[in-house]
Amino acid sequence: MVADIVQPTIEALGFELWGLEHLQRGRHSVLRVFIDCENTVNLKDCETVSRQISALLDVEDPISGEYTLEVSSPGLERPLFKIDQFAKFVGSKVKIAMMSQLKGRRKFTGVIECVSANNINLNVDGEVFKLDFAEIEKANVINSDRIPTR
Repeated sequence: MVADIVQPTIEALGFELWGLEHLQRGRHSVLRVFIDCENTVNLKDCETVSRQISALLDVEDPISGEYTLEVSSPGLERPLFKIDQFAKFVGSKVKIAMMSQLKGRRKFTGVIECVSANNINLNVDGEVFKLDFAEIEKANVINSDRIPTR
């Protein structure tokens, strides 16, 4: 797994591996690596991490075919990849796309009320939906200037 390969190097450089996205685009693909830290992530940080993990990925070769490596900060509308990341943003507004429908819909925008081991309770205009974390396809924080609790 790519995360297992790059995480020790990213942490050794003083950053947190926030998440990965591998997007297939025809014969080529894009590997997006999101890094975070206590302070802001700048362009130089991304370049440093990119150089280090690019060399590592060249040796380990976990992705077949050609791909482009992109390293960036998660940004203000950061994607959420892990259940503990949702917990850091309790009280924040998020946009979530589910793999399958729940009550006739796949897309939800609301405020995270609470997070358990496997579920996110999302308040959507006064109605609370219990979303199964394993069924979440994509999630992003909306317009947050809030720094996640560490």
